[in-house]
Order: sequence, then C-alpha cells, then structure tokens
Amino acid sequence: MNTRSRVTAWLMTAIVVLQWGPALDACTILGVGRKATADGSTFVAHNDDSSVADYPLRIVPAADWPEGAKRKIVANGHTREGGNVLGEIPQVPHTYRYFMSRYSFMNEKGVAITESTFGIDTSTDYGKKLRDVMYTKGDGLIDCWMAQDVALERAATAREAVRIMGDLVNEFGFLTETGGGGEVMTVTDGSELWVAEFYGRDIWAAVRVPDDHLFVGANRARIGEIDLADTANVMASPKLVSFAVEQGWFDPKAGKPFVVNKTYAPDNGIGLTRREWRVIDLVAPSLKLSASLEDYPFSVKPERLLTIEDLRAIQSDYYEGTPYDLTKGPAAGPWGNPIRYGNRGAKGAFERAINTMRTYYLHIGQVNASLPEPFRGTSWFGYGAPDTSYLTPLWPAMNELPAHLGRGDRYGPFDRESGFWTNIYVQQMAELHYNEAIKHVRAAREPRLSMLYALTPRVLEAAAQMYAKDPKGAINLITQYGCANAVAWQQDWLRLGDTLLGKYAMGMVDGHPTGYPQWWNEVIGYKPLVR
Repeated sequence: MNTRSRVTAWLMTAIVVLQWGPALDACTILGVGRKATADGSTFVAHNDDSSVADYPLRIVPAADWPEGAKRKIVANGHTREGGNVLGEIPQVPHTYRYFMSRYSFMNEKGVAITESTFGIDTSTDYGKKLRDVMYTKGDGLIDCWMAQDVALERAATAREAVRIMGDLVNEFGFLTETGGGGEVMTVTDGSELWVAEFYGRDIWAAVRVPDDHLFVGANRARIGEIDLADTANVMASPKLVSFAVEQGWFDPKAGKPFVVNKTYAPDNGIGLTRREWRVIDLVAPSLKLSASLEDYPFSVKPERLLTIEDLRAIQSDYYEGTPYDLTKGPAAGPWGNPIRYGNRGAKGAFERAINTMRTYYLHIGQVNASLPEPFRGTSWFGYGAPDTSYLTPLWPAMNELPAHLGRGDRYGPFDRESGFWTNIYVQQMAELHYNEAIKHVRAAREPRLSMLYALTPRVLEAAAQMYAKDPKGAINLITQYGCANAVAWQQDWLRLGDTLLGKYAMGMVDGHPTGYPQWWNEVIGYKPLVR
C-alpha cells in the first residue's frame, strides 16, 4: 500500500470514529446448520442494533462489466455512494443481485451474511498493546461493508464468500469498523454454515459450523483453537500464527495451544457473554451452563429442531423468566417496560439483552439449497426492535420492493409512509403501557406470521415448478407475493400504532384513568394525602 493510501485510510478511520463511535456496542447474530432446523434449511439471523444506522432496504441489481473495468474500494459503508475511494480492484465480468441496507445480507444465489462488531478488552497492558497494533497502527482498506458487498456481488457459495473476503483482506488489510473493532460474520448458502472473523491488519480466520449445530455471536470474537491443516473446515490468513509469534504474543515452544480469539481479541464483558449464555440456554437447556462464565462452547447442538419462529423469538428476548428479566423490577416501571434508555451495550449500567430499543432491523436469512437459485434464499425482514416488529418474506430476485421499505430518515421527522418509522411508532406506543400493549402486538402479529410460515414454502414450490418453463412468471409470482405481504404489514402496523396510542395515551386504558399498582406506589414513596 502506498503512503498516500495509508494516510487516507488513517484519516478516514479518524473521521468515522468521530461520526460513528456510538455504534460499536451493537449486534447479536445467529447461525443454524441444516441438520438443526425443522425443514432442512440453514438460517442466519442479525439484529442490527446500531444507534446510527440510516440506510433503508434496497436491491442492488446484477450487472455485466466490460473487460478492464475496476471496482472501487470505498471507505465507510454508511455512505457507499458518497464514500471516500481508497483504491480499486479488478471487476469481474458479472456481479450478482443482492439486498443492501446498513449491511448487505443476501444475494440472488442464496448466499447470506450477518455481522457483529467486536473489540478488545483494554483493561490490561496486553489489551492496550494489542489494540494499538491491530487497530491504531493497522494498515487496511477493506472494512466490513466493503467485504460483504464484494462477497455478495461475486460468491455463489458460502465457502466462496469467505474466500473472497479473506483474499481481499490478505491483499489490502482490514479497516476495523470505526477504527475500533473487528468483525465476526456468519455466512451460509443452504448447505454449509461458516463463521468468519476479521481481527485487523491482514489477520483473519474462518471455521465451518457442524451441520447439526447453532452458533451465536454477541460482539466478541468466538473462534478459539483451530486445526489449520483441516482445509475442508478451516480457512485463515497465512500470517494468523506467524504474526502473533513475531509480536511476542504466542510462543510455539511453550507447549500451549494457539487460541485465536484470546490472542487477537480477548474480551469477556458481561454484556457480551450473557447473550451467548442466553441463546445457548434457550436451545440446549440441559447443559445447565452458568450465566457468568467467561467462555462458552463455540457452537452447540440444539435439543430440538429449530424454526424461523424460534430464531425470531430468540432475537426478541429480554431474559424473560431469568434473574436478569428486564420486564421486572423498578427500572421496568409500573408496566413492565423492558426498554432501558442509556444502555450502550457491553459496558452499560443495565443488562444488555438480545432485543434492544435501537435495533434498526432484524434479518433472518433462510436458505434452502434444494430450490432453484432465485428462490433459494428467503430474507425474513423487519425494521425496529424485534419484540414489537414483524417479519415479512422477501427475495433478492424480486423485480421491485414496496416503496415503504426503501424510505425513512432516522434523523428526520416521523413519516407514516416509511417502513422504518411505522415499526418505531408501534415500538414507542407499546412503551406507554407495555405489559398490556405487548398483548395487542402479539395478537396482531402471530396469526399472520403463522400463516406466512406455512404458506411461503408452498409459494416457493409453485415458483420453482414454474421457473423451468416460465422464469419471468416465476419471478413475478414471488414479487407479487412479497410485495403484497409487506404492504399489508405496513398498513396493519400503522393501524396498530394508532390503536395503542388511543388505548394508552395520557396514562389511561381505553380512555379510563388507571392508577399505579401498589408495589410501584411503594417504590416511589406514594402516600395518600391526609386531610
């Protein structure tokens, strides 16, 4: 990399730190292998929990490129079109169609990706030095947005996607998000499920998850000991071990194993590990793992086959029924509100639940490798906190998306024609009287979700049968189906927000005054006036 590129990358990193620093304590992701699901699909799930995300959903079209064309390397994926160009790579003859929001997450081949940013615990001298070497002095151009964009443009399989991202980082180095974090990603194609981690500089590793296992990532690196000779299930930077030896971080003669995450990104923050525990405890309760361990299994075998609804419920979790239940206690107020404003995540004063108020979107990628490529990957998508949102099925191959999904300015006024703002409307109105309002949300959501879970596979089967003789007709079928459901959700959620406002405004229930429960009166020191 030349001096100018290095200076530009450093300046861009500094600028992004100032603009986007609060986004670091962010996402929870899941990955489920095909033998751990009820229908044989693979799943990846992503709560994009950024407090700054403002990039509505759109489809990036497929394209053909002339010989000699170049693909720009753009810093800061928040502004892909207006971002700073740090370099170029040769363009491939054809790029695939894919979904793009704050992150890109699925292409027309059925390759799906999620991400979760991780950091380094700098409370130790080792952590301080590690961060300085890997982040501050790191010399890279490829950030997480660029890696995922290019992978989805070019990859027809999960393995290809990991290799593409790894090769980019090998050549150009990894530009840590906002100058302060690496990335853990789940990548699937319906057959294989991979976890890839990028630690800064040109250091990365990837491991294939067993087909009957579930993986959870919650803002910390998760890959531990690996067998670099197992090329069928492991990929990594050529310098993964040698760089650690060079820096004095690992001594191969000491007789101790090389542990990737503890070498390059050690962090045991309770806001990170608690979420890992919660997911594992929900799918494999017989393990009876403590909620306060520093290390949890890399992946676990669920004790029952999982469905889309299982993943949606996990991503909506507030630790209900545990000692950490956010719907309980004085901080939840009189009506059991699990939202905790001011909680910035891993270092927040409150428990960091999987569901949080600042979620920009929930995406569950369901990939069925037995279907034709245009229908292989279904994106179940919803804006806002999953607890009060919905999921609607979409496909990158669709001819178009409903306008409301691509509309919404997080920093602008409330917009009833925006899918983002409509879900935030319901989310905010539910806080007026949460323990009652959430019943209305579930009553509005669960019957339609159940219908969609049952009907969508049948629509896909019909589209697959039609595709061989009438490809355009098959694409039109899923376009109409996807758009109709998304529009219906938008209309219903606007009505739901209005209903909740009417029912619970001004501290009332259906227009009737309601007092606080007695336990709350005792907490706040309420005493009747003595006359």
